[in-house]
Amino acid sequence: MVRGKLTFISGGVRSGKSAYAERQLVEEAQLHDGRLVYIASGLATDSEMQARIERHRQDRSDQNWTTLEQSAKLEEVLPAIQQGDYVLWDCLTTWLANELYEGWETGIPCLGQAGCMEQKVQTLYATIDTLLMTAKHLTIVSNEVLDELPSTYEETNCYRQWIGRIHQQLVATADTAIEMDYGLATYWKNG
Repeated sequence: MVRGKLTFISGGVRSGKSAYAERQLVEEAQLHDGRLVYIASGLATDSEMQARIERHRQDRSDQNWTTLEQSAKLEEVLPAIQQGDYVLWDCLTTWLANELYEGWETGIPCLGQAGCMEQKVQTLYATIDTLLMTAKHLTIVSNEVLDELPSTYEETNCYRQWIGRIHQQLVATADTAIEMDYGLATYWKNG
C-alpha cells in the first residue's frame, strides 16, 4: 500500500493557512476526481468561535467537502476516511487545547495527569500514520505560537512545549512543510 502525502502548514492567526490549504486540496482533488474531507477541531464555546466556524463552513460550501466535526480523539475519524481521500485537518492547535483540558469538568484535566498527554500524542501519531495509509493527501493546519516570549503561566508553557514537540515531529515526517505569513507561503520543506 502506498503512503499518502503529508503536508504541514503553520502560521500566525489569520495568516491565510486554512484558505491556502483548502485551495491546494481542492485543486488536487479536482485533478484526480477525489473526495474532499474536512476534519474540524473547533468547538463553538462562544459567539466569536461560532461565527468563525460558520464562516469556515460557508467558505467550503461550494467545494462539496465532507465535514467531520472532531474536537478531540482524532482516531475516531478513521472509519469515515475512504481510500484516496483528500483530507484537511484544521487545526492541530485547537485539538491540543481540547485534549490538554479533557477532564477539566471533573477537576483533573489531562495536563494534570501523569502520562496522559504522552499517551494522547502517541495515539495522534498512530492515527496520522493510519490516515496516510488510506488518504491520498493529508494536510494538517496548525497555529504558530512559539514566536511569543515565555509565559508566566505554567499551563501556557506546557501547551507551548507540547505544540513545539508535535510540530517538530510532523515536519520531520511531512513531505511538505509550509509557513504562512500575510497570505504568502514559504516552503521550508517540499518533497
